[in-house]
Amino acid sequence: MIPIIHVKSRIKGSTRDYAYQVIKNQIINLELKPGVRISEKEMAEKLAVSRTPVREAFLKLAKEELIEIYPQSGTVVSKIDLDLVEEARFVRENMEKVIVRLACEQLNESTLFLFEKNLALQELCLRKGTYQQLFLLDKEYHKIFFESVGKSRIWKMIRQMNSHFDRLRVLRLLAKTDWNVLVSQHREIFEAIVEKNDNLAVELMEKHLKLVNFEKDEIKARYPDYFTQN
Repeated sequence: MIPIIHVKSRIKGSTRDYAYQVIKNQIINLELKPGVRISEKEMAEKLAVSRTPVREAFLKLAKEELIEIYPQSGTVVSKIDLDLVEEARFVRENMEKVIVRLACEQLNESTLFLFEKNLALQELCLRKGTYQQLFLLDKEYHKIFFESVGKSRIWKMIRQMNSHFDRLRVLRLLAKTDWNVLVSQHREIFEAIVEKNDNLAVELMEKHLKLVNFEKDEIKARYPDYFTQN
């Protein structure tokens, strides 16, 4: 479980940004579980900040549909909405197929090193069984594609709508003791790029990002209280 970040190790930015990022990370990593009640007062005490930045963070998280604020009633962490998961997955699939084709054209030694380092760490996570670190490395792996072709802002845009998708992916990692499929697909995509086989790389990326479609019903059945009933 990822510990709460205290003030002394605060990320750069305003107190509101700090509160927002910590709370969002806890929601994504399921430290704050779907459907659980949270309060400004308790969160402010845990983060050692005033209630104002927490309130502002709550409003921002509500806009991203990660929490639901009910006046005079309270605030709860939103349940995972599979419609939002599919919308984010659809955008990612179609954007990343274009990005991976560009990566085949523009791969250089610096990017090659970043991929090799990332994949080596993913394989270490497999041996150690550290799913949370693997989840972070998975995000970093995909981020490298966008940065390597000069599309960092598109990655940031995608990240803004990816929260429900990310929580489902965390559940995937929690539910499975065998994560070899995830890592092996990452390596296959990388090898296709090294070979500059753009059609194969696109095909593999599409297959990779559709993987969640085959598992979401099983995950929902295993964690029914975490999902909306739409």
